[in-house]
Amino acid sequence: MDIQTLRAFFMWCTIINGGLLFFWTVMLILVPDLVYRMQSRWFPIPRNTFDIVIYSFLGLFKIFFIIFNAVPYIALLIVG
Repeated sequence: MDIQTLRAFFMWCTIINGGLLFFWTVMLILVPDLVYRMQSRWFPIPRNTFDIVIYSFLGLFKIFFIIFNAVPYIALLIVG
């Protein structure tokens, strides 16, 4: 596999996962009650616990996004 293919792969991974991160963040900022109502239909959970869990997952997703998508893409840009 050549460096151009890897660069294109990580570019699209970064774009797609960055879009998901952006969408998730915007949803939690603009309509948190709607997100809670949708999730509480399937998982009965108190609102305080929901907030802690959802923001923990958001933070974990952000860390994974940076480590596994953005950093390799930037490294490939520098190397290539």
